[in-house]
Amino acid sequence: MADFIKPLDKPLSYELFGIRFKNPVWTASGCFSYGLEVAENLFDISQLGAVVVKGLSYRPREGNPPQRIVETPAGMLNSIGLQNPGVKYFAEKILPKLKKYDTVIVANIFGEDEEEYLKVGEFLNKTDGVHILELNVSCPNVKKGGIAFGSDPETLYSLVSKLRNVVEKPLLVKLSPNITNILDTAQASVEANADGLVLINTLLGMAIDVEREEPILATKTGGLSGPAILPIAVRMIYQVYEKYKTDIPIIGVGGISKTEDTLQHILAGALAVQIGTALFFDPYSPLKIIEGLENHIKMKGYKHILELVGKAHKLKLER
Repeated sequence: MADFIKPLDKPLSYELFGIRFKNPVWTASGCFSYGLEVAENLFDISQLGAVVVKGLSYRPREGNPPQRIVETPAGMLNSIGLQNPGVKYFAEKILPKLKKYDTVIVANIFGEDEEEYLKVGEFLNKTDGVHILELNVSCPNVKKGGIAFGSDPETLYSLVSKLRNVVEKPLLVKLSPNITNILDTAQASVEANADGLVLINTLLGMAIDVEREEPILATKTGGLSGPAILPIAVRMIYQVYEKYKTDIPIIGVGGISKTEDTLQHILAGALAVQIGTALFFDPYSPLKIIEGLENHIKMKGYKHILELVGKAHKLKLER
């Protein structure tokens, strides 16, 4: 087993990056806001492995004009535009409330250029209560003609390398699937000394109103998420794990709404998963998945969830 992961006393608990996780079920950025609405009205978020907060920029952002969300077959398109109150407001007004809960807090960060990423990274690296940073690299780089950081390996390598020099906390890179070969950006992240990879972000899509005969979203295109993208996420996780095995941890996200989906991610190579779009139609889905994983392990006779990580690869070799 890799040095960065250590199983703990309970079947779903482990230590990753020296941080204790109760279980491998996290929430995905942008789908759980900052966790407080759920914590105050539905359930104790201390039951979750981690909460990944909505993306943070250095300054407040209003986001895109409506319409910003549209339902699609087995999923949804969103074009929120990374609306957020800014990292300083988060640290002063939101984080103190979040810190009351016994869960790992992961800050998703982004910027329009390297300078903004570095400002956010440096700020949160010094902020008590934030345990891990997750880079959203699907954002357009305004100084590179609008190209997304995550679609160009050289641009991505430069960004992650510079952040690595100023950030001591664990640094995850959330890879975009909108690229010919996911291994190219995975390799760039690994070479730049990222601590982990998150696969995958949303796929670029569009929906058209046939009565009005025009795109439904104000921005025309948006990010596709939900059950429709599960097979793509599983395939990309499988590819990256097949190349790196236990060299770098993988966090799976994309299309998960039930225990079976989660197990696909884990068997493909993910150490943890993030629940996203499912939260919109079933906010209790993370708790159901945690229970489902516990039952699955017991039924199969395993002692720990880590026994299942990447096992689909091992079965292939045994045949």
